[in-house]
Amino acid sequence: MKSDLEIAKAATMKPITEIASKLGVEEKDLHMYGRYIAKLPLKLIDESKVKNKKLVLVTAITPTPAGEGKTTTSIGLTEGLNKIGVKTTVVIREPSLGPVFGIKGGAAGGGMSQVLPMEDINLHFTGDLSAVEKAHNLLAALVDNHLQSRNNSLNLDPRKIIWKRVMDMNERSLRNIIIGMGGPKQGIPRETGFDITAASEVMAALCLAKDIEDLKEKFGNILVGYTYDDEPVYAKDFNAQGAMAALMKYAIQPNLVQTIEGNPAIIHGGPFANIAQGTNTLIATKMGLSLSDYVVTEAGFASELGAEKFLDIKCQYGGLTPNASVIVATIRALKYHGGAKLASLKEPNTSALEKGLPNLEKHIENIQHFNLKPVVAINKFATDSDEEIRMVIKRCEELGVRVAVCEGWEKGSEGTIELAELVKDAAESCTTCFEPLYDFNWDIEKKLHTIATKLYGADHVEYTVKAKQQIAMFEKIGLDKLPVCVAKTQKSLSDDQYKLGRPKNFTVKIREFEVAAGAGFLIPIAGTIMRMPGLPSLPSAEKIDIDNDGNISGLF
Repeated sequence: MKSDLEIAKAATMKPITEIASKLGVEEKDLHMYGRYIAKLPLKLIDESKVKNKKLVLVTAITPTPAGEGKTTTSIGLTEGLNKIGVKTTVVIREPSLGPVFGIKGGAAGGGMSQVLPMEDINLHFTGDLSAVEKAHNLLAALVDNHLQSRNNSLNLDPRKIIWKRVMDMNERSLRNIIIGMGGPKQGIPRETGFDITAASEVMAALCLAKDIEDLKEKFGNILVGYTYDDEPVYAKDFNAQGAMAALMKYAIQPNLVQTIEGNPAIIHGGPFANIAQGTNTLIATKMGLSLSDYVVTEAGFASELGAEKFLDIKCQYGGLTPNASVIVATIRALKYHGGAKLASLKEPNTSALEKGLPNLEKHIENIQHFNLKPVVAINKFATDSDEEIRMVIKRCEELGVRVAVCEGWEKGSEGTIELAELVKDAAESCTTCFEPLYDFNWDIEKKLHTIATKLYGADHVEYTVKAKQQIAMFEKIGLDKLPVCVAKTQKSLSDDQYKLGRPKNFTVKIREFEVAAGAGFLIPIAGTIMRMPGLPSLPSAEKIDIDNDGNISGLF
């Protein structure tokens, strides 16, 4: 069996101008990055067309550590929809180097359902994440320069600066650091740290911005910290927003590439869903809806994380109305939630599968909370037995939920035609059915209680003294009407990674908040989730190599 990289290298790519022509985009409107990648100018977005097109969200059940194939399914579904005559573009996030060199690998799909050129997409791509990193760290440098060279005229308390630095790598040793050591000329000593670039508020703002002016305004509204008198200090107080936005001149433009079968794919933005909003840019989604009849997009991790944030935050801010949702399920993940060990997931185990099905049932229920009718896609692996697949199909049918086996990895469009037909039917029957879970104007605790009880299945939400004090501060400075973007483990519906399946009778514990005032949301931190991941004991980076001819190996 060929690896994803071998399949990608064997594929014959079309010039990106040919892919653009499928969308009605002329070569003169493309900003070329070689022969197979181009950026799309924002002028191609047509708001009058957006609401009349179909938007399909792909989410998943609670994943195993390796993920359950949302991106592969999204790409495969796009191939299938185009195969049955529906003009469709897949719109997904950009890979972060953290997972590429960590445990999950790349994020360009897999098998016969990939986006190309796979190596470039997974390694630096067009430099968007680098631009985010530079814009973020520019603000950090301006803040420390103000303390050192401007005699702190803003009265900023160094102990209350909340703006950290970022890098696009898993690096646990940088979570908490002290800077400014070495004497008076080296800066003001203070505690700070690093987050991963995917968790940067600059990334979050990029993904919710409408254009460069809106992005500049969002950058200016970034909350940097507080004065000695507990008054907020923003990025605009340092006149940072113009230079930050200048660094994003090209990064704000979506990237056009292609699927293995030569269909359009737009890739843009890359926030994680367990520590940020987990969806591609609003600009990219609207670009796809302007240029094609259907857009298939994915949101990170499971329905209570990426899908909730897509539906409650992105859709409400962007005025988007999704028409259908796909829940990706795998036999291996269901067995895992039924108590099977990771090492044994390739072995048939109907008993564990039966015990794990409530996890799928909860994610179906979650999508229904948004008044959408989900379609379940069983992402098939070679080790899945026919009996196990029949069990999942039977349970979905008992629940009145449409279900299809997805074989996009192995067969491309030929393996997703049934899924495409079901999704098309669901999307055509839903025009204005979508309803968000909460209103931004609700108070913070009501918003969190609604998410935790309805989507996680919790009984209560509990706050530390620090979190309560922060809520009071948000109310004081007028940030309490922002939506909430919960940072929690992706490994469980609860805030405890060890509670598998469908947990019940638990309390979600909010230990503190982080603020993304510029992007436009508050970040409650649930449990022990970290905004800077660490590498596993055996990182994927140790398997990646390159030869003198530029051939890369070990990438997946």
